[in-house]
Amino acid sequence: MTIYNFSAKTIKEEEKSLCEYEGKVVLIVNVASKCGFTPQYKGLQALYEKYKEQGFEILGFPCNQFGGQEPGTEEDITSFCELNYGVSFPMFAKIDVKGDSAHPLYKYMTEQAPGILGMKAVKWNFTKFLIGRDGKVIERFAPQKKPEELEREIEKILS
Repeated sequence: MTIYNFSAKTIKEEEKSLCEYEGKVVLIVNVASKCGFTPQYKGLQALYEKYKEQGFEILGFPCNQFGGQEPGTEEDITSFCELNYGVSFPMFAKIDVKGDSAHPLYKYMTEQAPGILGMKAVKWNFTKFLIGRDGKVIERFAPQKKPEELEREIEKILS
């Protein structure tokens, strides 16, 4: 099993198979527009621009499960990300990332890479999952880990 076994709706409501990212290094992040970590969009976009030509992708999954910090519609989210942070990496439709209603992709990733003390649930916005070219989860990063702090791991996997 890999992330390629899953699909998700894009922010424009089109079903997209994650097998389209086969062979790429992928960073999957649950995002929110009204969170203390929201400025991480800037760092994520910088990583994307720096490494996308080397086969790196970032997939953003808006989620409103943490303090109601992503209350807007898909259109609201799109314009917020573009206007405030120039986000050009792929964004997906709002999903749940924890609990019974969690998207199957997130159920898979949290099983593969539990958090601190083996906790599987995503604890907050901007939790990051680094996926290798084989579609398997390599590592999970806490929301506090800034995108620029992931460069060494990304470069190592890309090379």
